[in-house]
Amino acid sequence: MNLDPAPATSPRLFDAIVVGGGPAGEVCAGKLAGAGLETALVERELIGGECSFYACMPSKALLRPGELAEETHRVVGVTDATVEPIVALRRRDEVIHELDDSGQLPWLEDRGITLIRGDARLDGERRLVVATGDGGELRLQARRAIVLATGSGASIPPVPGLAEIEPWTNREITTAQQVPPRILILGGGVVGVEMAQAWSSFGAHVTLVEIGERLIAQEEEIASELVADGLRGHGVDVRLGATVSGARRDPDAGESVLTLDGGEELRAEVLVVAAGRAPRTQGLGLETVGLEPGRHVEVDARLRVPGSDWLYAIGDVNGRALLTHEGKLQARIAALAIAGRDDAELRDDGPPPRVIFTSPQVAAVGMTLDQARDAGVQATAVDGRIDAVAGASFWGKGADARVRFVVDERRRVLVGATFVGPDVAEMVHAASVAVVGEVPVDRLVHAAPAFPTLSEAWLKLADWAGT
Repeated sequence: MNLDPAPATSPRLFDAIVVGGGPAGEVCAGKLAGAGLETALVERELIGGECSFYACMPSKALLRPGELAEETHRVVGVTDATVEPIVALRRRDEVIHELDDSGQLPWLEDRGITLIRGDARLDGERRLVVATGDGGELRLQARRAIVLATGSGASIPPVPGLAEIEPWTNREITTAQQVPPRILILGGGVVGVEMAQAWSSFGAHVTLVEIGERLIAQEEEIASELVADGLRGHGVDVRLGATVSGARRDPDAGESVLTLDGGEELRAEVLVVAAGRAPRTQGLGLETVGLEPGRHVEVDARLRVPGSDWLYAIGDVNGRALLTHEGKLQARIAALAIAGRDDAELRDDGPPPRVIFTSPQVAAVGMTLDQARDAGVQATAVDGRIDAVAGASFWGKGADARVRFVVDERRRVLVGATFVGPDVAEMVHAASVAVVGEVPVDRLVHAAPAFPTLSEAWLKLADWAGT
C-alpha cells in the first residue's frame, strides 16, 4: 500500500520502519510484519535492491553461459557449446525483470507492509523524514524501532581524473546492452574478477588492473593463483602490482585511458571501477542521532547501534560482511530482537560462506590459514586435490581443482575451508555447517561422502584425523 502525505505536525506512526528495500530490508520487514508489528518499508529506488538488479543476479546470468560452455569442452560425447552474447544478454534482462520491481510488490502487500517510495533521513530519535518523488515530504515515527538497511555503493578511488570521467561501476557493467570491444577493469576483487570472466566469455578484450600482488586477496593464495591463471587462459590481460597515476577520457578516440606509473597507457571503450564498496550513509541524517555520516554504522550482536534501544543497522551498511546471505541472516536476527526475543544475537563464527563464480569457482567459509593464525588459533592446513577424486572424471575433467581445510589443532574443529575448481559452489554449505556447528573433526570424518562425487575431497580430512 502507498501512503499519502500527512501534515508536518502529525507524523504517521508505525511499530517498526525499515529504510532500504534490498534483500536484508525485505526480509527484516517481512519478519517484523509476521511478528504482528505494524511495519513500513521505505525505498528510494527498486524493491529488491542492488543484489537483484545490479549485482548478484545479473552477474550470475552473465557468467553461467560461459561456465556451461566450458564444461561441455571437458565432457566426451558432447558437442562443444558456444556462447551467444545477444541471447545471454536477453536472458539477463529477464532475470532482472527489465529493471522493473512490480513483481516484488505482491509479497509486501500480502504481509500488510506499507511501502513508502522516497528518500529517508533520520530526524532525531525514532523519527524519519521522507522526501517523496513529487517534491513532498512525509514524517514518520517508530514506536519500537527503525532499521537502517541502505546497503552500499561503488567506491571510486582517489586517482587523479577518475571521478571526472564518470567510469562505469557494477551497475552499468551488469546491465550493459552490448558487448564493448575492449573493457578496462580497475580492481581485482570479486566484482572485478567475475566481470572479467563474464565479458571475456562474450568476446570482449578485457584488461584487469589490480594494485595488489594478487587477485581476491582476502582468500587463500592458491585461490588467487588459480583464478588469475583461469582468467589469463580466457584471454584476460591481468596486471598485478599496477599503480594507476591518472585517468582521462580521449573523446576523439572514444576511449577511456588509465596511465600507470612509468607512463604506460591502457585504453578501452569502457572503464569499470570495481575497487570496493562504501556504505550508503550520506544524507541519511545520522548526525541527528549522534552518528557520523559517510561511515559504516557500528552495531552490537543484536544488530543494534550501541547506546540506543531503537536504532538497528543490517546488511552492507554496518560493514560486518558485504554479502546478501549475511544481510538476510542479520535481518532475521534484528527482527527477532525487535520483537522481543532475548536470545537473538549474531554469532561470531568467522567470515561467512562466499562464492566467486569465476572459472575456476572459489567457494570458502570461515578463516583462511593466515587469518586463523593472526587470530591466535593454533591452526594447520590440510590440503588436497579435488581433481584427484573419482567424481572429477565427470565434473571438471582435467581442470586443476584444490581444497584447503583449516583446522584448529587444539580443539580439533574446522575453522575454515576453501574449495577451488569447477562446480565447487555447492560444496561450501557442508563446510559452513561444520564451522558454525563446531563439529569435532573426529566426528565429522564419520560422515562418508557419496561416491563418486567431488565431495570425496573431504576424505583428505579423514586422513589427517587418522581415520
